[in-house]
Amino acid sequence: MLTKLTRWFQAAPEAKASRAHSAIAFYFDGRAVWTPRDYAALSREGFQKNAIVHRAVRLVAEAAASLPLILKQDARELSAHPLLSLLTRPNMREGGQRFLESVYGHLMVSGNAYVEAVGVDGTPSELYALRPDRMRVVPGADGWPAAYEYNVGTENVRFAVAGEAVSPILHLTLFHPADDHYGLSPMEAAATALDIHNAAGAWNKALLDNAARPSGALVVGGNALTDAQFERLKGELETNYQGASNAGRPLLLEGGLDWKPLSLSPKDMDFVEAKAAAAREIALAFGVPPLLLGLPGDNTHANYAEANRAFYRQTVIPLVKRTMEAFAQWLSPGFGEALQLEPDLDAIEALADERESLWRRVSAASFLTEDEKREAVGYGRGSAAPKRKQARSV
Repeated sequence: MLTKLTRWFQAAPEAKASRAHSAIAFYFDGRAVWTPRDYAALSREGFQKNAIVHRAVRLVAEAAASLPLILKQDARELSAHPLLSLLTRPNMREGGQRFLESVYGHLMVSGNAYVEAVGVDGTPSELYALRPDRMRVVPGADGWPAAYEYNVGTENVRFAVAGEAVSPILHLTLFHPADDHYGLSPMEAAATALDIHNAAGAWNKALLDNAARPSGALVVGGNALTDAQFERLKGELETNYQGASNAGRPLLLEGGLDWKPLSLSPKDMDFVEAKAAAAREIALAFGVPPLLLGLPGDNTHANYAEANRAFYRQTVIPLVKRTMEAFAQWLSPGFGEALQLEPDLDAIEALADERESLWRRVSAASFLTEDEKREAVGYGRGSAAPKRKQARSV
């Protein structure tokens, strides 16, 4: 199969397509984990099984992907450019927002995100988000990445870093202080809290499923039970007291039997508060205010608005800025221009109050001329039309 794929890759240059996605058209039962992070375990135990992690990842990814973008060249804003068109429709299967949600989602779950660029004559025409667990960094003699290998089952595709104007792979990472090549997932920082929260959910489920068989011991007074008596007693407990349908049913004891509870109750363990504290730690690791996840707190309207503003200022905007900076540096050589990508902060509804405050302050500044006031709020001098157009790509 690899020979067939190689011959296909060597076809006419006009017929280029994603090399990795050519490989993943074939699925196998085995799933390789290439990064030092166990991506499969993090995605399974976190994103797929934990409601707090699932909502936090989606909240960050969807908010970041929905931000409109501004493209600049030499501090001049461009309203139309092939790079904007590429980000609007990165490939034939995805729109811009869905594509960016995948990129940001991989960053949150794995701490790494990989994007493949496909094009003709060095100009990128399509972008694909690749799964982090299938990618492996191949370091060179100098320690920097020399290639990337994408593996699915028995198929392997190698992307060389050098030799092209635009590298075929963009590797985005979250900061990791102890790894040269791979990023640190927020879930790893919150691993203990995640385990506690999942264990609390499992406790609840077991308590419902097995409510009538509490942890404890039946103490027999006098003579020991015969084998027949032991089996009869065990059968009665399993039949009449085990399971959710028997929850709360009183335990009837014959003469000489006494029930001695052995485990602590949820109240003794401060069960509910431990679960809530774990959920807050998970939210903290992802940079999402607990209010936005519906966790216990002072959920007034004013506090919610402040939490939403802090979420954008401290989590979403920094993430989008560093990601779009990497995209611009990666793709600019393919267009022969020095380009800049940044989020359009004026289009964020959560920051509308800050924008309104700026307008009030500028309007009240009597020492500024009319043209200086227009420039301070983003309008050109002496022009009725805004300097910054509202048409955005993504």
